[in-house]
Amino acid sequence: MSKPIVAIVGRPNVGKSTLFNKIAGKRISIVEDTPGVTRDRIYAEAEWLGNHFILIDTGGIEPFTKDVILSQMRIQAELAIETADVIIFLLDGREGITAADYEVANMLRKNNKHTLVVVNKLDTINLENNIFEFYNIGLGDPIPISSQQGLGIGDLLDEVIKNFPEKKEDDDLYNNNLKIAVIGKPNVGKSTLINKLLGEDRVIVSDIPGTTRDAIDTEFNYKGQNYVLIDTAGIRKKSKVREDIERYSVLRSFTGIQRSDVCLIIIDAEQGVTEQDTKIAGYAHEEGKASIIIVNKWDIVEKETKTMNNYRKKIREDLSFLSYAPILFISAKTGQRVHRIMELINYVSNQHSMRISTGMLNEVIGEAILLNQPPSDKGRRLNILYCTQASVKPPTFILFVNDTELLHFSYQRYLENQIRKSFGFEGTPIRFIIRQRNE
Repeated sequence: MSKPIVAIVGRPNVGKSTLFNKIAGKRISIVEDTPGVTRDRIYAEAEWLGNHFILIDTGGIEPFTKDVILSQMRIQAELAIETADVIIFLLDGREGITAADYEVANMLRKNNKHTLVVVNKLDTINLENNIFEFYNIGLGDPIPISSQQGLGIGDLLDEVIKNFPEKKEDDDLYNNNLKIAVIGKPNVGKSTLINKLLGEDRVIVSDIPGTTRDAIDTEFNYKGQNYVLIDTAGIRKKSKVREDIERYSVLRSFTGIQRSDVCLIIIDAEQGVTEQDTKIAGYAHEEGKASIIIVNKWDIVEKETKTMNNYRKKIREDLSFLSYAPILFISAKTGQRVHRIMELINYVSNQHSMRISTGMLNEVIGEAILLNQPPSDKGRRLNILYCTQASVKPPTFILFVNDTELLHFSYQRYLENQIRKSFGFEGTPIRFIIRQRNE
């Protein structure tokens, strides 16, 4: 079952990003005393009393603005509201209710979502009297907090988790079926590829970047096996407004990647690997997902001798952390090599869930140690005592050593390469947990 989603909304500069960082437990959103800092939705995993959820920070909603950037921020916030299970409507306790607040309240009323009215910046006893004004919003009892000082956050989170949807057993759709997320920046051909895979136009196709505004799940059958295709929202390019704070804003197809088993990372063949592609691919890697790099629009690339080999080499350089991911050159428009995608999906999915016996694993580790002695430091040499596989999706191995400080990253990478050489694990990241003997 996917995690509940909580969105923080409100007009600009009421403290949304500060509250987001306080709940998430780390500084993710940039906090700046300038209205409109948070340009796009930003996601983080959060937890309260054993309840895990996704937290969305949104740009401020300016109902009456004609400014292009502020209008885009309003659209992003509306998307977050549509996606969320619970909405934290944040207001400024010092400034009081404004006309914009009433407009945002009307917007929230129409969505019929669980909404909590939260009054921020009430960090002194005098200001706490201001809370009674916020009953006029008409969306329930206001909750007083100070996100800056961390006051009232626990009470707020208690109310948040009370409004989560009831936990149900996973549907067969999400329990048994292989889930495939099609990810990439806007206008790389994600929806066209999905239509080609499905064999029918179930997803809107448009040349306008960002047409697919939310993750769309489509169930289908291929050779007797059921699958779910997740068409994730395109990750929009950051605004070209020249401000230092721009670099902090990135919209991620967070929930789609999280719910998937396999990610198809779509690259535009004409543009090559861009900074956005690297961020998207990096997120799939961090989440431990099986991945395939799909180079789309290959039909319109001018080709010479070794064009494909040179292109593959460049991708390996630009996405070096995805060295395990197979690369497939296709044209979603003409159908070139599209038929190979499903077989490749099944292959990397099997690799993603492969389990190696402890005996075979330690045999490979032992041979690797004989070929390349572990490093030493100040007369002490690393001693790898034992290795076992802890889990799959992604394959995770526990290494028991005499001293964790002696295991350098380079030697860990060497061991990973030896494991891959012996067992494959193509298309999937590998994780190591390092334990010291006395642990």
